[in-house]
Amino acid sequence: MIEIIAGLKGHGKTKLLIQKVNDDIKLTKGTIVYLDKNNKHMYELSNQIRLIVVPDFNIENTDMFIGFIAGILSQDHDLDKVYLDSFMTTACVDGNLDYAISKLNVLSERYDVDFVISASIDKDDLSEEVQKYISVAV
Repeated sequence: MIEIIAGLKGHGKTKLLIQKVNDDIKLTKGTIVYLDKNNKHMYELSNQIRLIVVPDFNIENTDMFIGFIAGILSQDHDLDKVYLDSFMTTACVDGNLDYAISKLNVLSERYDVDFVISASIDKDDLSEEVQKYISVAV
């Protein structure tokens, strides 16, 4: 499953994402990973959540990012959810959000892992294909 929290920059998406991940860690039996563009929110996350700072791994394009995600999935068979903050930046999405979401959806279905994404984009600027994944628009 893919869930998107969409809205323009500065509208509180990260705050919602952090609240959701901290609530989810109390309920899950598996592991949760939180990917971000920096470690600014490290102390707001439960110590049971693994924070990965994506730019530390020199991701240059969306395909590299998808490969990076596949690597994370391959090393943790108990992985339940992956939270992706600042998705447009961390995934190196240059306008082709549909492509990135479709690739994540394949991984989600194949490995039974949920992806919760915050994306700095207005809901109305998304295609119908991507809009069906929106859970919150701020």
